Amino acid sequence: MTKQSFIGGTLILVAAGILNRLLGFVPRILLPRIIGAEGVGLYQLGYPFMLMMMTVITGGIPLAVAKLVAEAESAGNEGKVRKVMKVSLVLSIGLGILFTGFCYLGADWITSHLLTDKRVFSTFQVMSPIILVVSVSAVYRGYFQGRRNMIPTALSQTFETLVRIAGMLLLSWLLLPYGLEYAAAGAMLGVLAGELGGMVVMLLMYAWTRKDYLLYEKAVIGKNHQHMGGIAALKQLVRIAVPVTASKLVGSASYLFESILTAQSLARAGIATAAATAQYGALQGMVMPILLLPSALTFSLSVSLVPSLSEAAARGDMRTIHMRLHQSLRLALVTGAPFAVMMFILAGPLCQFLYGQGEISIMLKMMAPIALFIYFQAPLQAALQALDRPGTALVNTTAGTVVKLALILLLASNPRMGILGAVMAINLNTVLVTLMHYRSVSRMLRFSMKSAEFVRTGAAMALMGLTCWAIDRMGFISSGLLRFFLAASAGFVVYLAAAIMLKLVDKSDFGRLPFLKKK
Repeated sequence: MTKQSFIGGTLILVAAGILNRLLGFVPRILLPRIIGAEGVGLYQLGYPFMLMMMTVITGGIPLAVAKLVAEAESAGNEGKVRKVMKVSLVLSIGLGILFTGFCYLGADWITSHLLTDKRVFSTFQVMSPIILVVSVSAVYRGYFQGRRNMIPTALSQTFETLVRIAGMLLLSWLLLPYGLEYAAAGAMLGVLAGELGGMVVMLLMYAWTRKDYLLYEKAVIGKNHQHMGGIAALKQLVRIAVPVTASKLVGSASYLFESILTAQSLARAGIATAAATAQYGALQGMVMPILLLPSALTFSLSVSLVPSLSEAAARGDMRTIHMRLHQSLRLALVTGAPFAVMMFILAGPLCQFLYGQGEISIMLKMMAPIALFIYFQAPLQAALQALDRPGTALVNTTAGTVVKLALILLLASNPRMGILGAVMAINLNTVLVTLMHYRSVSRMLRFSMKSAEFVRTGAAMALMGLTCWAIDRMGFISSGLLRFFLAASAGFVVYLAAAIMLKLVDKSDFGRLPFLKKK
């Protein structure tokens, strides 16, 4: 039975997450060159609706499964583990079938009345089966998370990414002669193929590892082997999943309404439908992926944090809770900071070399300063959920959503601001929700981070920023690409040196790496 420590499990997911994010940039870079910003906009417009449907299924069930499996395993109750899996699969697949049918049959009305571009119809129909596939994968992801075995999730994510990349690029290119809307649908078909591949890997890993737990169950039968009824398992599952789902549903609904209101506000500002679709595609399909690249770490931290904090809370071990939370936030701060600097100082060349569209760099430059708030948010929200405070996360997220949507209506409809108004609204929402999450965690646990950590990180960021800025303006280096790579590389080296000198990282941090531990 494979089981990793908190740091070990996190590092496995971090490695897979970084690899998948880097691989994921292949279609992000090449897809706009095949179908353009307008095609990317068609591809992106349907996503928020699908995400909201998937959130109902995957928002809370995986976390509930992880929490219940971790608790049952800690008590040696494998019978409860099996019952939780059966009940969660029935619930998740049932919801998946329901929402897949709703999206497929309602595609015409949704794309005609809710979305501003009817050309999304084909993409929307192709997208619908993804909901059912993800509903199955989500349960097994929660199961392995509860077992604290992050290898299956990492393998599944990597295989899904590889299949998705090949499918998106090949199918969008093959269907482009039939029209832009069919090319966008082809890209979405590639996503479906990737999700199917990831699900198959997860099922194979479950079948492979299950025999070990069956042997363990026979060994402990008669000790802690307490049978659990289906209704009891369903009640526990729903009790945990519903508040978490509600909190995440607010975020997904916010994303959906954000896409609808942004498109409608841009239309009010006098921007044509095709241009508005292209601007939205640039924001969500090009700028946001760059901004979220470092969140591979914070997402991995949040996944590993849930079972770790749940076990510590069950033991009443406040010292471990504080230590794990501090580790997560410090890692998010120290690793996210250099990316925020690079995205701000080198926004222009970054967008030009990735997408061939340097004009969108203004959006990235505006969002880069709030990047650290994004990276902080995931571990904080995971902590609230793991410590049975999902309602608090829901209230915080809802408050931020209301502010964001109101500002989009107010700012994006202004002809002088347009899409930049939507960027400002998203920024304020991110800062507000993160600060509210931090305040909630601080009050609940009497937890705080030392201001010196922020000051030292800020100093390292300043040194890196000056280095990047100076090299980027060297006139004697004629190649813009070479200048960019020199600036970014030198900047990261300076940041790492400053981080070591200022003791942002030390030998103990490297000692936690599994491959550097002493035998």
